[in-house]
Amino acid sequence: MHIALNKPKQLVVGLTGGIGSGKTAVSNRLQTLGATVIDTDEIAHSLTKAGGLAIPDIQQTFGRDALLPDGSMNRDYIRALVFKEPEQRIALEKILHPKIRQLVQQQLDAGAPLYFLLVVPLLFEKGGWGELMDEIIVVDCPVEQQVQRVIERNGWPETQVRAVIQNQATRETRLEGATQLIQNNGDLAELIEKIDFMHQKLIKKAQK
Repeated sequence: MHIALNKPKQLVVGLTGGIGSGKTAVSNRLQTLGATVIDTDEIAHSLTKAGGLAIPDIQQTFGRDALLPDGSMNRDYIRALVFKEPEQRIALEKILHPKIRQLVQQQLDAGAPLYFLLVVPLLFEKGGWGELMDEIIVVDCPVEQQVQRVIERNGWPETQVRAVIQNQATRETRLEGATQLIQNNGDLAELIEKIDFMHQKLIKKAQK
């Protein structure tokens, strides 16, 4: 299912972390500092919005109920479906993953002035990305902090947040796979300081 991707000459930095860890804050800040961000979640969203490249295949595979009246993918319907029937998740991934990798390759081919930041939320769950990456940054915080943040941000019930965390790679797996770590267990000012320091390290590595 993996399309082999061609590694660009620039530094490619992977970014991942569990739900509510603060990945978006990190990628937004690094983008402001000059990193060329490629976000696989954003690409997936563009594929599944009204008129997105994946919509015809989604309708053909899952039926009309899989789409909202505006023609975009019905996320709640699909989420419930793949939760009930794991083989449907595989069907969805077969549609999305090759298209995501194709679009990632296009962006890598376009080059980056400093370095690429490739945001892959399920980096350790899905595989097939690590061979592209020179560094892997993991944004980490205690599980209880993840739960609290997602409840405040999404308004989800605690059981739903814990179910998502349960389905993601364990904190230990992510920490073992990291080559760089950003601990996001303090306030935003503290996080920005850590991100800016990380950026300086990555610039030095990119220039070697």
